[in-house]
Amino acid sequence: MELFKIETGKFKLDGGAIFGVVPKVLWSKVYPADKNNLCNFAMRCLLIHDKERLILIDCGIGKKQSEKFFSYYYLNGDDSLEKSLSQNNYTLSDITDVVLTHLHFDHCGGAVVKDDKGNLVPAFPEANYWVSGPQWKWAMEPNQRERASFLIENIEPLEAGGNLHFVNTETDLTRSVSLRFFNGHTEGLMVPVIKYGKYTLVYVSDLLPTAAHIPPSWVCGFDIRPLVSLEERRTFMSEAAEKGYILFFEHDIYHECCTIKKTEKGFAGDRFFTFREFLKEDY
Repeated sequence: MELFKIETGKFKLDGGAIFGVVPKVLWSKVYPADKNNLCNFAMRCLLIHDKERLILIDCGIGKKQSEKFFSYYYLNGDDSLEKSLSQNNYTLSDITDVVLTHLHFDHCGGAVVKDDKGNLVPAFPEANYWVSGPQWKWAMEPNQRERASFLIENIEPLEAGGNLHFVNTETDLTRSVSLRFFNGHTEGLMVPVIKYGKYTLVYVSDLLPTAAHIPPSWVCGFDIRPLVSLEERRTFMSEAAEKGYILFFEHDIYHECCTIKKTEKGFAGDRFFTFREFLKEDY
């Protein structure tokens, strides 16, 4: 098995929305905001080469939306999905599987593109798309709180493409990649767990948007069920600390990976390191 970090760019969101009820005087010390209270976040995906399969986990915000839409999120940085794939000698057509942890636009926007005629089509023509069944139903009948995060142009073309597969229970995608479900951030969030040699790497997605969210009570303001999130994260962190999981952060621009430790005050990040350091076992 080979693993590749796929950076797709950065975007900005309101710090208060990301950190919920946590006071700015606390969260700004570990994840600073600009003068407009906006925090910068990565859209960091993961590519897994597992025998004959090339599995991409999430795919960023994409580039098919209007300038007005993108102006709300202050896209920045030089990275893109295509550029990152190319740097690792892959193309969109090489991908055999796309796992979408959930259908919020910053995680699945890159799954659909416009063709030469302006039609919306799946971006990965040879790939099977794996989506949580509960999340699909949730996105197709969105609640008022999440409606702005579920864009129909990111969702319906996947079904029309004919290679959409629903995951309805926790399952093994391959012998090395399993998919776990969480329901606090959004219904049916899938978190991939990857067995890599002697290590367990967890692509935490929005279960933990950043390392700053490791304290269980630091629940993201976007989470639809904050008390469920708190309990899910507390249970997961206990397991991660006990079993030595490596956490891979999708949105944290300061930290790519870390391990977890349990302290007298709860949970905290233990060792912080880059993905490259993890691959080299130099952390």
